[in-house]
Amino acid sequence: MITVRELCVFAMLGALMFASKLIMEVLPNIHILGLLIMAYTIAFRAKALIPMYLWIFLNGLFAGFATWWVPYLYVWAVLWGITMLCPKKMPKKVAVVVYPLICCLHGLFFGVLYAPGEALLTGLDFNGMLAWIASGLVFDITHAIGNFAAGLLVVPLSELLLRLKRIYLS
Repeated sequence: MITVRELCVFAMLGALMFASKLIMEVLPNIHILGLLIMAYTIAFRAKALIPMYLWIFLNGLFAGFATWWVPYLYVWAVLWGITMLCPKKMPKKVAVVVYPLICCLHGLFFGVLYAPGEALLTGLDFNGMLAWIASGLVFDITHAIGNFAAGLLVVPLSELLLRLKRIYLS
């Protein structure tokens, strides 16, 4: 069950994701979306899907629901799912290493995750899909570096969200 207060908070968190992506679009494949998805997932668990999919919807609404948008429906859910599989009570010394690495790897493999959807929607064969992945590798490396840097903030942001959740959403 979701409360009205939670719904309002999740709407603001989804809007924050959308605004952060717009602000950072001047940098190719550098953003804080991985950080936000991971922190939201640690704090809100399954309910983190609400702001995540709200952001995906807003992204499509403002940039156009085209073929590029469809893989977003599953690519970001992979990061959410991996974060959900992490232990809830991971020791902080471990978490400060694991979370940035997960965020980094998601950025590095973004093109690989995105490619099957792209291939299906645009008619690429397997070789075309591999060529598409190879052509985007430089951007995936940039994405990974940016995600690693942003991932360093997953633990402090999730701790803050958990404290705010206890105060305002309990």
